Amino acid sequence: MASTGDVPILLLDVDGVLNAARVDLPAGWVRGTFNGYVLTWDPTVTARLRELHESGRVEIQWLTTWTTDADRLLAEPMGLPRGLVTHARADSAPTGFAGVFGGRSGWWKLTAARAVAEAEPDRRIIWVDDDLAMQAADTGDWLAANPHVLVVAPDLFVGLTHEQLDAIEAWL
Repeated sequence: MASTGDVPILLLDVDGVLNAARVDLPAGWVRGTFNGYVLTWDPTVTARLRELHESGRVEIQWLTTWTTDADRLLAEPMGLPRGLVTHARADSAPTGFAGVFGGRSGWWKLTAARAVAEAEPDRRIIWVDDDLAMQAADTGDWLAANPHVLVVAPDLFVGLTHEQLDAIEAWL
């Protein structure tokens, strides 16, 4: 899909969004091991994301600590398209949120999201990341000043839900 000025960008995280941190395997879910990490996901959620992307309703871009490994290792097994734009942490950026171990001011993903918004000022942005709730102190002012950005913060142990996808589709 070609990048166009009117197609919203969906910034997509992996852990806590596609990969739910759960021990059980709900009916229909899939589990796989990638780079030594066990991931658990709902293929009906990734199928809806792929459809949103392929229909031209959004342009999915990776914003995850998996960086290019998301495309190389995870996209095909999870049913997502290959070759998506990937945003990586700049070498000088702080490491940022480390799951339940706490956050750090200057979250690298906020820096990356700001760069996307500045580079694409006429495009709406959907940012899906489980850490957004924990990073509210860092992200709140920027998000308040950018109403064209929709934030979706899945529960780490549940991942992105169909209800959250319904909300994204309604916002589109």
